[in-house]
Amino acid sequence: MSADSRSNEDLLDAARNGDEGALAVLVERHRDRLERMVWLRMDRRLQGRVDPADVVQEAYLAVRGKFAHCISDPRLPFFLWLRLEVGQKLVEVHRFHLKTQMRDAGQEVSLHRGALPQVTSLSLAEHLLGKLTSASHAAMRAELKLRVEEALNSMAPHDREVLILRHFEELSIAEAAQVLGIKPSAAGNRYMRALKRLKEVFRGMPGGIEGIWG
Repeated sequence: MSADSRSNEDLLDAARNGDEGALAVLVERHRDRLERMVWLRMDRRLQGRVDPADVVQEAYLAVRGKFAHCISDPRLPFFLWLRLEVGQKLVEVHRFHLKTQMRDAGQEVSLHRGALPQVTSLSLAEHLLGKLTSASHAAMRAELKLRVEEALNSMAPHDREVLILRHFEELSIAEAAQVLGIKPSAAGNRYMRALKRLKEVFRGMPGGIEGIWG
């Protein structure tokens, strides 16, 4: 699949015409980003029990059956539609494995194009501090983790979400805006506001915020 030299646009045209192989290649090209999204949004209780690759594969199998119908009215670009399908499959996985423990609606974030599992402040703080692994940074890491969690909890929901979409899921400002149902200018402003809040937390640390995010 990876050897296919066709552009994404050509593959999408072929998939619209019933070429399931082209659809498979498209999904494979986006697999790394999709698995990263699943890993980030997966409930901590399922980490080690559920493989993000399996969630993406299950979503692909479901997408195959409804691709022709959904793509005929493309309200979202292909990748954002595929990402939403994978996210909704993750919601199903959560509900299957955690059952009544998922009744709290606060464990999902309602977005313009549907509900996806939210990223907790604890998980996001751990991801942000992921590069601080040396023993010399252990005490600093513990203190910073608490400060980062506090900063994340103080953000407006859309500010947190645009930070996740831009930094971790690597969506463009335009894509993040479409996911959130806001204007690109508003998404850009929210992203800069979230970064500013985090920079205040990391100010004074060796290397600053760049030392953590690389």
